[in-house]
Amino acid sequence: MYLAYYGFAEKPFQLKPDPNFFFPSRGHKRAAAYLEYGLSQEDGFIIITGDVGAGKTTLMRYLFQKLRQERVAAAQLVSTRLDPDDALRMVAAAFGLSYEGLSKAALLLELERFMRKCERESTRVLLVVDEAQNLLPQTLEELRMLSNFQSDNRPLLQTFLLGQPEFRRTLLGSQMQQLRQRVIATYHLGPLDQAETRAYIEHRLQKAGWNGSPVLQDEIFEVIHNFSAGIPRKINLFCDRLLIMGCLEELQTLGKAEANEVMLDIQKEFDLAVSPE
Repeated sequence: MYLAYYGFAEKPFQLKPDPNFFFPSRGHKRAAAYLEYGLSQEDGFIIITGDVGAGKTTLMRYLFQKLRQERVAAAQLVSTRLDPDDALRMVAAAFGLSYEGLSKAALLLELERFMRKCERESTRVLLVVDEAQNLLPQTLEELRMLSNFQSDNRPLLQTFLLGQPEFRRTLLGSQMQQLRQRVIATYHLGPLDQAETRAYIEHRLQKAGWNGSPVLQDEIFEVIHNFSAGIPRKINLFCDRLLIMGCLEELQTLGKAEANEVMLDIQKEFDLAVSPE
């Protein structure tokens, strides 16, 4: 709707993670550095936590994009409410291996053969587990056991775990001691501050072909930051609605009044959604 009106080449505030719109905030740059450090070590577990919508998946896809030039066999596991055996099947499927009808022993042999083949070809194997806070302790232990596959000098598999803040509590459990000993780096991805919120918005607009229309007045960014608490997904939601309203009202300048109106509309919709019948 508003793409043609404002002359955007693509939608600037999509809710789905898109590595092409990756914004290197202070926190996101640090998290990326931890991930890249982990890759350079070719060992152990790297853990990144952050609130819902903080940009963990976008960060991971940005890293995947950079890995295209390297010899890395990378796979992502997203469905994490799984028992240990189903988790192994999902890991095998993520790497394009056979899994249907196989016993646990056969699955492990299939995964080990794959990893050793990658080692012979000088290719590292990386497993990324998203929504790790949903993993059962037994499933986490099964994933840890996969790190026992080793060559003479290094593990054959490296694992990144991405989760919401509560995942840290899981890691402190008594059953997680062996996993904790294999964690080589961990980082919590926090929200953007107000200055970063403005830079994030302008970054996404420019990526989408922003030609200066609409003009965003300075005071608008405080409203957006207060509403979103600096969470990128909430910023995207708000700004998308703001541009829709601007298009419908045929506005070339958007300021505090328009931002407050959008905020009230969203809050009313939320109140209706949670109110009892």
